[in-house]
Amino acid sequence: MNHTPVPFLDFTPMNERVREKMFAAFQRVYDSNWFILGKEVDAFETEFARFTQTTYAIGTGNGLDALYLSLKAIGIQPGNEVIVPANTYIATALAVTYAGATPVMCEPDAQTWNIDPKKVEACITPKTKAIMPVHLYGQACELDAIMHIAKAHNLYVIEDNAQAQGATWNGKPTGSFGDLAATSFYPSKNIGAYGDGGAITTSSETFAKQVRLLRNYGSEKKYHNEIQGINSRLDEMQAAFLRIKLEALEAWNRERVHIANRYTQNLADIQHIQLPQVAVGASAVWHVYVILTSQREKLMAYLQDRNISTMIHYPIPMHLQKAYAGLGFKKGAFPITEHIADSCLSLPLYPGMTDAQVDLVCEHLVTFFRNA
Repeated sequence: MNHTPVPFLDFTPMNERVREKMFAAFQRVYDSNWFILGKEVDAFETEFARFTQTTYAIGTGNGLDALYLSLKAIGIQPGNEVIVPANTYIATALAVTYAGATPVMCEPDAQTWNIDPKKVEACITPKTKAIMPVHLYGQACELDAIMHIAKAHNLYVIEDNAQAQGATWNGKPTGSFGDLAATSFYPSKNIGAYGDGGAITTSSETFAKQVRLLRNYGSEKKYHNEIQGINSRLDEMQAAFLRIKLEALEAWNRERVHIANRYTQNLADIQHIQLPQVAVGASAVWHVYVILTSQREKLMAYLQDRNISTMIHYPIPMHLQKAYAGLGFKKGAFPITEHIADSCLSLPLYPGMTDAQVDLVCEHLVTFFRNA
């Protein structure tokens, strides 16, 4: 039987809308003969800071570097601990490790799947230096509670905003609450470059200056190195492309919200799945739309047979990855995280996805569970 394909992600609708602007931007940078830390990066940093309602934005080579440089800017060093969600992508923990500190994993809320503020306090020890909440799947964390805990214990907060550009907590943008916030412009993000890229946002002049030094060999003036930095710079071409995408981001996020709402409405009566819940006060920009089901593998195969692509974010929790075997965790250490990892499934969602495509996915889900 032939089935109309529904890809998990399709860049074509977005790319077609901005094609002419992108080629003009390419030509502009190409003809400028200036490719590193020039006018395009300066302009994008100004525009992205405005978008996140922060004072400063600093472009970096990628999202992992943005996390790492944020940690270095607050003085993270060996012996420190940083609290991270147990159920996020491994990059969050890797940044902590690269900075020489120890990631301390915290269970998520069982409904929103974001880090649970009620569990954060129990993770704090005399070695804790910072909390790094992740706005997972595009939903803002419960930032008021997290910031209150951080203030009470004199801790820094670094937001991992890689999946939630444009989301808000009580009307204020993610990326504007913490001492710093790190984001990624990996191509599949809500605002994605055509290659790697990242940024840090902050309203601290001190941290902004430190990050600018750290990303550029510790140098503000060429061949004058004030500190030991690295090379992690957003390049001019990607900055020019991102400026165009930033103009479209709010409209694209509205499309994501529309698609997510349609999924939620159409799938609400299925008893065998758990739909994503959004916390009161939070908004979500739906980087991915995730459901939980105990029949995941069968459902994935059923949908794949009907040319509908899905993904798993993320199949192996960080504490069970070989990379972190040294922390000594065994299966059962983080039961909520493990349940999500064992049952989560991301459905197709991207700007340009049609209502008919969404409805087709939903129809197949309804049929599968009716016959399950």
